[in-house]
Amino acid sequence: MPNLTIFDLDNTLLAGDSDRAWGQYIVEKNVVSDDFLLQSERFYDSYYDGNLDIESFLAFCLKPLMQNKLSKLLELRKDFIEYKIKPMMLNKAIEMVNKKKSEGRVIIATATNSFVTRPIADLFEIDDLIATEFVIKNNEFTGEVDGIPCFREGKVTKVEDWVKTNGYDLSEATFYSDSFNDLPLLEKVKTAIVVDGDNKLIKQAKSNEWECISFR
Repeated sequence: MPNLTIFDLDNTLLAGDSDRAWGQYIVEKNVVSDDFLLQSERFYDSYYDGNLDIESFLAFCLKPLMQNKLSKLLELRKDFIEYKIKPMMLNKAIEMVNKKKSEGRVIIATATNSFVTRPIADLFEIDDLIATEFVIKNNEFTGEVDGIPCFREGKVTKVEDWVKTNGYDLSEATFYSDSFNDLPLLEKVKTAIVVDGDNKLIKQAKSNEWECISFR
């Protein structure tokens, strides 16, 4: 069976968080008010503390998408990728992705929604993206989440579904992540690699004897 490598995206392949950067960007472009950024930071604090209410967070993320035409959002996203995401891309991450692609299949699994992350996966030339999905009907965001959020145990479920469909074995896979929130998936794979990990994950990595590396 060919090798499978899974990469988390934010703060793993990128030197920053794409969802957070998107929030900052739409504030800078006056798409939303400055208050959006304050609320965003509160959600990110709870994420790093391990207490994120994912349903509330996704409802918050969906508001500006529902309030703007898809054509406008796509134009904003194009600019966002150029000015916010490309500077976050790490040479060591690109090199590792390319190395793993030469050895087998590579996927990105991220809690961040696919509207933000699909073009980022394209920059890494990774076709397979497992992300939180938002429903779009008649070229508009409906405000609904399609399926389960790709977060914590939900990320495990979505990855397991992908693995089953594509004929891989998760227990033989390698997973790279920075976040304690990814512990459920890190514990399912054969090789867990911590990349620029948060303090909680580094502590866990030491007790599990997981390799810790940096792409920075």
